[in-house]
Order: sequence, then C-alpha cells, then structure tokens
Amino acid sequence: QVQLVESGGGLVQPGGSLRLSCAASGSIVSIRTMGWYRQGPGKQRELVAQISNAGSANYVDSVKGRFTCSRDNARNMVYLEMNSLKPEDTAVYYCHALLLPRWSMPWSDYWGQGTQVTVSS
Repeated sequence: QVQLVESGGGLVQPGGSLRLSCAASGSIVSIRTMGWYRQGPGKQRELVAQISNAGSANYVDSVKGRFTCSRDNARNMVYLEMNSLKPEDTAVYYCHALLLPRWSMPWSDYWGQGTQVTVSS
C-alpha cells in the first residue's frame, strides 16, 4: 500500500518562509511526477508545482519566483520551498505523485492527506 505523508505546514507572517516535505512509501516500482496542489478557502484545488523524475519543474504563475519544488528520487521525497509568502497562499497543501505501485498495475495518482499553511499577521 502506498502512502504519501506531508510535513512542514504552519502559521507564518506575510513575507515569511516555509518548507514542505512529502515522503512516499510502500510498494512503489517507479514515480513519474511528484508535486504539490493546494486548496484555499472557497476555492478549487489547483496545481502549485510539479516536478518530473528528471528534475524539470513547472509552477503556477502566482508562485513563480517565490516557490521552488525539488525532489530526492533516492528517498522518494518531494519538497516545496516557499518564500515571500502572501495571505493568498493560505491553503491546505496536498502532495501528489503519479506512480507505478506494481508492475501488474497501471500508473495511478496518489495523494497525501494535506497540510495547512496559513499566512497571516
């Protein structure tokens, strides 16, 4: 069984920084992409950042230049370094992975349970 577990959320003042981490564990043959989504109050879930197994990352326009997504393939981990945080970054952040759990199974989407990030003075 595959699990994605996030850590690193919390309360931070505007202009501050936070680092989110996500560890994928369990029966995993290969991971194609990993990344982060977020869902703010009254909003739909949106893709924040995604990184391929080759290390190529893309970001939603609203976080470009402020957030950095990185990955440790050996440890099946993905990180999100968030700088210059704004109140509009307040959301529950979800880790996502597109992975192959077994050779006999298809590539599938897996999600973490989410970690709250609150940006407020």
